[in-house]
Amino acid sequence: MQKADITIAELYDLTHTKAEQYLAKFEYPWEALAGLKDFIISCGAALDENYNEIRPQVWVHKTAKIAPTAYLGAPCIIGADTEVRHCAFIRGSALIGDGCVVGNSVELKNAVLFDCVQVPHFNYVGDSILGYRSHMGAGSVTSNIKSDKSPVEMRVGSEKIRTGLKKFGAMLGDFVEVGCNSVLNPGTVIGRHTNIYPLSAVRGYVPANSIYKKADEIVIKK
Repeated sequence: MQKADITIAELYDLTHTKAEQYLAKFEYPWEALAGLKDFIISCGAALDENYNEIRPQVWVHKTAKIAPTAYLGAPCIIGADTEVRHCAFIRGSALIGDGCVVGNSVELKNAVLFDCVQVPHFNYVGDSILGYRSHMGAGSVTSNIKSDKSPVEMRVGSEKIRTGLKKFGAMLGDFVEVGCNSVLNPGTVIGRHTNIYPLSAVRGYVPANSIYKKADEIVIKK
């Protein structure tokens, strides 16, 4: 693994998010987490007439479908044709793209969901960025803080990158598929087009175009 493998340029097609210009400022995706709240507020204020500000700093596209039992905390943006289902809990600082599904009992905070992302059943996504058309199976979650509360480090081969973040969930590249009831441990980065087996406990970097069966069994797709 090289540092280039975990950059924003390698993980994401930025044309599929309203955060394109914001994310392009950074080399690594987790660097965008600290300023995400302020960005969402400024982005929301500049949205066109297709968005309604249903409460202060909560912007919802006119074509989005919001269940009556869903909670939308400020600031957040809900994109076109996105569905937020019953009992979803958006705690705030969430940018949700077009054509997404935020499902039953899903919780989001300080997160970016690119267009067409699906988190449809009992998922927790915190301090994370989910790339275009990525999908989290039922019950899969991002764990965003270490048990000893120390800052998260990223390992790049034998080298460590100090992120300086105590809260850092997972960075999913475009088209990532996460199996049911998997846990993505703090500081997980998953390359594009990779599949994670159900019931996995993932830590660190998983290469693009691979199948993660377990930590010592990662198969590159043919």
